Amino acid sequence: MQNDARGDHVTSSENAAIAHKTPRPSRASRRGLDGFVFFTADVQTGFGAFVAVYLTAEKWTQVDIGLILTIGSLVGLASQIPGGAAVDATRSIRRTAATAIIAIGAGALALAAWPIFAVVLASRIAQAVASSVLAPAMAAISLGLVGRHAIGERLGRNASFASLGTGLAAAGMGACGYYLSNRAVFFVAAAMVVPALISLFQIRPDEINPDRAHGGRPRSGSADIISGLRSLLADRSLVIFAGCAMLFQFANAAMLPLAASMLTLRSSQAATILVATAIVVPQFIVAALSPWVGRKAEQWGRRPLLILGFGALAVRGAFFVVVIDPHLLVAVQLLDGISAAVLGVLTPLTIADVTRGTGHFNLAQGMVGCAVGVGAAISTTLIGYLSDHFGSHTAFLTMAGIAAGGFAVVWLSMPETRPNTSEG
Repeated sequence: MQNDARGDHVTSSENAAIAHKTPRPSRASRRGLDGFVFFTADVQTGFGAFVAVYLTAEKWTQVDIGLILTIGSLVGLASQIPGGAAVDATRSIRRTAATAIIAIGAGALALAAWPIFAVVLASRIAQAVASSVLAPAMAAISLGLVGRHAIGERLGRNASFASLGTGLAAAGMGACGYYLSNRAVFFVAAAMVVPALISLFQIRPDEINPDRAHGGRPRSGSADIISGLRSLLADRSLVIFAGCAMLFQFANAAMLPLAASMLTLRSSQAATILVATAIVVPQFIVAALSPWVGRKAEQWGRRPLLILGFGALAVRGAFFVVVIDPHLLVAVQLLDGISAAVLGVLTPLTIADVTRGTGHFNLAQGMVGCAVGVGAAISTTLIGYLSDHFGSHTAFLTMAGIAAGGFAVVWLSMPETRPNTSEG
């Protein structure tokens, strides 16, 4: 027997019967998920670049700031797979998501109240671990709520609300930091936990089918992480997609930081506003484009859109090699909105495709998330080295080449994963 989020008992046979019906979630549940995605993005935005700004204002050394950020990144990378496995194992995904968002909010509050090394370190670790649970939990709630037939459009809607939340939060928190204090950013981030929880608990637990949310009934002998990973690694489509995701981040992660450095060198007076534009505007492109990506993924399939996303990344890297004018550099960065919309929607959607019937949807999300983290970590280190020793043109050309390699892998090797039969 399994329990839903309210503690009610539901038999496995009942879950199986529910899983094969076309889900019709209520308006309250759909709106609740919209709000939860939006406000979660608000909370998470506070842990971005604002951390370095705040700690610098608190007279921290760059060595200590770098150590905190590095430890947070390493913990986040290491917790991707356990986080996905934890969501697969949970009986109440809503409760798990609530615990994760509360942990992040508590970390933001502690960071603002006590900016000492031990507290800040604990805050970053809590945020990294909780985020590794929160991302798959959000996708699992979506899949359990709307089913496979509507998951593409739902994930597009999620990406849209997440981008709106990130863009508006970045602007609002930047204003708080400017007009109030850098510390106020983290109080605002912590306060956003309240509307996030209100939205989350508007989602009716009886409408989240646990079998669907976990990717279907698990196969025999796949109850632990090791055996689950072994079965996932045997899936050629998933392994190829994880490799493509790693190549994407390998090419993408260092592109904006290096472009921001170029903007600062070429237009020092207007650099701040140009960099802010390069960060915020693509978020609104993602918000506008993601629902379209979700719909077209169901009509065209996943592969054409993946080709589009990798193509836009390769073109962006190539333009950065030849474009000199700072304003044109910002225009080129807008291509990031296309790639981000495609990968933001297609990553959980493709994982949902290839994990049907395994019970390891969320573990697979953790596996792909780990690959993405590795790609991003290698990117910032290698591209920084190339830029210092061989110049920014060589660094951008390398990223464009990696993106082109990812494009080729998708074109030549990535199979179409869209189901041929419609399921609830």
